[in-house]
Amino acid sequence: MTVKSFVDTYYVERKGTASVKWDGLLNKFEKDDLLPLWVADMDFKVPEVIQEKLMERINHGVFGYSFVEDSYYEAFLTWQKERHDIYLEKEWVRFTTGVVNSFNYIIQSMTEEKDSVLILSPVYYPFFDAVNNNNRQLVESKLVNIEGHYGVDFDDFEAKIIDNHVKIFLHCSPQNPVGRVWTQEELTQLFEICNRHGVQVISDEIHQDFIQPGKKFISALSLDEKFHSNLFVLTAPSKTFNLASLLHSHVIIPNEEKRQLFDSYLDKGIGSTTSLMGMIATEAAYRGGEEWLNELIEVIEFNFVLMKSKFAELLPEAVVTNKEATYLSWIDLSAYIEPQEMQDMMENKAKIAIDYGEWFDQDSGSFIRINLATSPENIERAISQIASTINNK
Repeated sequence: MTVKSFVDTYYVERKGTASVKWDGLLNKFEKDDLLPLWVADMDFKVPEVIQEKLMERINHGVFGYSFVEDSYYEAFLTWQKERHDIYLEKEWVRFTTGVVNSFNYIIQSMTEEKDSVLILSPVYYPFFDAVNNNNRQLVESKLVNIEGHYGVDFDDFEAKIIDNHVKIFLHCSPQNPVGRVWTQEELTQLFEICNRHGVQVISDEIHQDFIQPGKKFISALSLDEKFHSNLFVLTAPSKTFNLASLLHSHVIIPNEEKRQLFDSYLDKGIGSTTSLMGMIATEAAYRGGEEWLNELIEVIEFNFVLMKSKFAELLPEAVVTNKEATYLSWIDLSAYIEPQEMQDMMENKAKIAIDYGEWFDQDSGSFIRINLATSPENIERAISQIASTINNK
């Protein structure tokens, strides 16, 4: 299927469907007449196989208490093995209603108030909230940006751990918003440092399926098994197959003692952590959604190249970060816009709803994050409106 035929088949009008992205603009922005390229969900229908399996259960008509069948574990473990060379045990897998919930639960259950949690910034903004809202001490190690390529300052990373007695490293892999696929060498160095200082690692791997062709995703679970004793890995189908509202995600805990602690925490008051429709949709996706996903990735890469070429043509001094993963793009507009001008320029003049860089890092006020999981027409329109606004200011 070509990019055009995929878009023609799966792109869908979302206005009037209680879409946060399209109908909820006033809750996040000052206007509701903006082209929405912000929150990380997609404007594409899910694969037909998911719709069919959900309709089967709807037609059955009963939605009572349900358990996770062996067929689900088989589909999930096979997907991880065949797509990412990740070998899991069924016993390691737990469920929650979302990855953000998961890392909040782990921070609550594995640390005490005032304990330090380290993040690499810029990073997905709920990471900040999970630390601050749980009354933990936020510790940041800044990623190093060299002409649009981000890396880790390992000396700073280790110094921050030592100086702040860090208990948890909350890791984003692949990194959102900068789109890095961490190499085996980078991950090993990070985990060696954490292991040396007894730091637990939460690896948020929700974007693991959106890897640029030619790149390989390395899971924390694929590193040396000595790291398993302090490891929690989070995945979900919500980004991959556009299933966020079905409230279903995985917490993978290789260490038995940590699993028991996590189970005890959930038993104290979280309640049910599985979603029937989420399980049905996810099993269907892992069994029959790979072709759809591969075609979707072609659309994302097409949109990225389109966006980059439009910036090069219309705003040649914009720095587009070299995206290696995710369906999100990270653009530095410091050559054209001061941070204090950004909101007015984007919302009032360009009429675009994007994620502002300062949401991911206080020092990234000149950046914007654009969601590429939409039609090429929307991408082209957005860049044209941004360029027109800047060039005529």
